[in-house]
Amino acid sequence: MRTPQQLFNLNGKTALVTGGSRGLGLQMAEALGEQGARVVISARKQAELDEAVAHLKGMGIDASAIAADLSEESHVQPLVAEAIKRLGHIDILVNNAGASWGAPAEDYPVEAWDKVMNLNVRSIFLVTQAVGKLSMIPRKYGRIINISSIAGLAGNPAGTIQTVAYNTSKAAVINFTRTLAGEWGRYGITVNSIAPGFFPSKMTRGVLDTIGADKLAEGAPLGRIGDGEDLKGATVLFASDAGKHITGQTLAVDGGVSAV
Repeated sequence: MRTPQQLFNLNGKTALVTGGSRGLGLQMAEALGEQGARVVISARKQAELDEAVAHLKGMGIDASAIAADLSEESHVQPLVAEAIKRLGHIDILVNNAGASWGAPAEDYPVEAWDKVMNLNVRSIFLVTQAVGKLSMIPRKYGRIINISSIAGLAGNPAGTIQTVAYNTSKAAVINFTRTLAGEWGRYGITVNSIAPGFFPSKMTRGVLDTIGADKLAEGAPLGRIGDGEDLKGATVLFASDAGKHITGQTLAVDGGVSAV
């Protein structure tokens, strides 16, 4: 029997993290690399990727980057093929790339709806399908981690943010997770979701500026918002053999906000 330390170890494993150049994606790439995985990160902007890779390498992590815009279907297969070429195969996929847009539902631009749904739902499906077919299903092994949100578990408090497409897309990610877990379990692939609460990031900057971090923290039983290490434990759990009997689940990492 293996020890807990051995179960959480990722030495010899490989990972692709989309949206991995900053914020939550970079935090999760750090966690996987710190546990021994070789990591490829992806995002749209090469300069941000270069900075992130330098950061990861400075931590002693075997990391490289591939620039890709996952809102463009034509970028998906080349990204996955290049990641497999570099890594040999993909053991762990973290679907983190996403977007948001705030506007009243009655005036919500259809182009904004399409942009959010395309990146937050369609691209996750396409990347996961490609990784599954090209690497995980043939090898009968995989760990897929989809980043949803507590916004996919509920609506927004009245008078706060107006993000109908984002909330809808993240609810779709949660049910995509459940459904795929049911289909791909026979291939030895686990599929789980992490639902973060409020963390400081480029995406949440507007909300933090409008409502304030202190006010948001007041709504959490733990009295705080997320920080630069709060996703690491959940990421490693779902990516490692410590979580090999967990699939189809969504874990809220939100200081208790979704529990009250």
